[in-house]
Amino acid sequence: MTKIDKSFLQSKVGLRIFTLFVVCALLPITVLAVLSFSQVTKQLNEQARGRLKQAAKSASLTIHERLIFLENEMKLVSTSFGLNPVRTIPISPAGLSESLTWRFVSMAIFTEDGRQISLFGNIKKIPSLSESEKAHIRSGLTLLTTEKHPDRKIGMFMIRLFDQNNHKRGILVGEINTAYLWKTDEQSTLPVTTELSVFDQANTLLFSSVRLPPTVIQQVAGAERQSPVGQFEWRHDGEEYLASYRSIFLQPVFFAPKWTIMLSESKSDLLSAMTYFKKVFPPVIVVSLLVVVLLSIIQIRRSLIPLEKLREGTKRIARRDFESRVTIKSGDEFEELATSFNLMAGQLDKQFKALSTLAEIDRAILSALEVEKIVDVVLNRLHDIFPCKSVSVALLDPDGKSAKVKTRIYGVKGRTDDQTLSEMIDLTPQEQKELTDHPDHLLIEVKEEPPQYLALMVRQGIRSFAVFPVILKQMLTGMIALGYLNSHPHSQEDLAQGRRFANQMAVALSNAYLIKDLDQLNWGTLTALARAIDAKSPWTAGHSERVTDLSIKIGKVLGLSQEELDTLRRGGLLHDLGKIGIPAEILDKPGKLNKEEKRTMQQHAQLGAHILEPISAYAEVIPMVVQHHEHYSGTGYPAGLIGGAISFGARIFAVADAYDAITSDRPYRKALGKKRAIEIIKDESGKQFDPKVVEAFLKVIEQENPEEFK
Repeated sequence: MTKIDKSFLQSKVGLRIFTLFVVCALLPITVLAVLSFSQVTKQLNEQARGRLKQAAKSASLTIHERLIFLENEMKLVSTSFGLNPVRTIPISPAGLSESLTWRFVSMAIFTEDGRQISLFGNIKKIPSLSESEKAHIRSGLTLLTTEKHPDRKIGMFMIRLFDQNNHKRGILVGEINTAYLWKTDEQSTLPVTTELSVFDQANTLLFSSVRLPPTVIQQVAGAERQSPVGQFEWRHDGEEYLASYRSIFLQPVFFAPKWTIMLSESKSDLLSAMTYFKKVFPPVIVVSLLVVVLLSIIQIRRSLIPLEKLREGTKRIARRDFESRVTIKSGDEFEELATSFNLMAGQLDKQFKALSTLAEIDRAILSALEVEKIVDVVLNRLHDIFPCKSVSVALLDPDGKSAKVKTRIYGVKGRTDDQTLSEMIDLTPQEQKELTDHPDHLLIEVKEEPPQYLALMVRQGIRSFAVFPVILKQMLTGMIALGYLNSHPHSQEDLAQGRRFANQMAVALSNAYLIKDLDQLNWGTLTALARAIDAKSPWTAGHSERVTDLSIKIGKVLGLSQEELDTLRRGGLLHDLGKIGIPAEILDKPGKLNKEEKRTMQQHAQLGAHILEPISAYAEVIPMVVQHHEHYSGTGYPAGLIGGAISFGARIFAVADAYDAITSDRPYRKALGKKRAIEIIKDESGKQFDPKVVEAFLKVIEQENPEEFK
């Protein structure tokens, strides 16, 4: 291993880098190794268990399919001999397929009179059948049953009617060849390392390819009672096994409640892949960690000398020695860093001088929340940083095609004073593309036809420009243009300052647009809330918005200020807010309300005011909401206020609300005509409604619907 210098052991930087390597490389690798080892081990274990579970499922399906196949074989035998009288059935197995005589040990027909007609093999004794089993056979289905032979082997029999149309012709009995059913020979489809065991509904062992201790049979019985599918572990002769079992239900077809199929595999075979992984993985991780340590030490030694030089250079910069330079010839990023360091030292002095001015402009821009104020700050202060003859700001309209250009000219064409000019222009797609393709800056020397956004300055004798696009949300929003009389060299520092300023302007514009969007969001939210209120009843859809629009028109005729109109608009959208708490069966009742229902309905004005009370910004709206059902004569609700005691906005709403209600369908009546509504409101002038408001309302209606006054 490479010898480590004493300087490495004594250097704080070297120790810090080495610590970083340990934290960033050794520690993550170790943690990753532990997690990987745990996860891979867990996954291999799960995969092994899953494979055994899938094999048990496959074995269960295969055995079930063989039973179905055996049943079909018996049906085929019945079909082959079923057309002949019983006495003509051949006793010899001639004509029967070899596969049939292999799948069944023997097969015979037992008639009702007790005769046995053997097709092949020798059935010494037919299993005794219960009445329910006989009924199952007579129903045309197949019975699967077992019988223990004198030699303690389990015989398996399949029994069905010989003739489905005539049960008097007897039953067909076949003794199944279990070697075919279990197929434990070389034709077996089971994994070679697995052992098959089969139990009946009484947990009697029907077959097992391995000798099972009694405890395993008890485990199967206990596990099977918990779930028809599962796994458990068992031990025999010092060997650990994992067993996966699955029940197959035979009751509907074979009148056998169920069989339990169990596959067992020794853990040494089942988990061999995991064992190999545990053996190989740790050495690989150890080697990896050693390689990382070696590489980290080499890299630290290469980095110490350039870092020391950079540290000394930084100390000189801290002492404001901007003439200092760092020389590094390492051929890597350290050399690039030294070059950047030297450039930085040369630029710091100039930047420090500009920072204070920029900070003042930044504060002025970011504190302005109106677009016009932001533009004015840019036009008036940017000249303090850049020695230009003009500053121009162009902001695109929402359509993205037209723009408003505002320009500040500093003493050109023989003028000693400054002047501000503005105009609207249409940006061509080519001009927009040129600005979008150069998001940092664009240097333009005008010789022929200038771009539209520079034409105003060109007409003042300006010929050289540095243009900085203003990008907001990855979209061109505007541009800042610095104009010079003649060709002007632009340093990278100046261009960076201009770009930074354009970015600050984008932030300021974003804030201004955000305030505007929030205002729109506020109105949108109020409109949405009004629609939600109206949506509670299909009879009031759009009611709040119609009342609001009519109230605004009446307010304009009455000479309300913009602030008063905004308050009126809020009140109009929220005047029926309390109906949220009124049951729908009252709102939609097709007939006249009784006293209790009417009292409940009248509570909506106070309920709306109560909902708005926690919102201090809506304090001016609350009187309109709670009083919009008060009558000018004092006969309204909830407080019975008279005349001027009623909020002026509520008096406007009273007229607009009544007009919309009269001209709209309600559950208890059809809409009345506009003329009829006007007549009613005229009649109620001075009673239910304020005469001044009625007069303004009539002017609005006459302007919009002159035919109603003919």
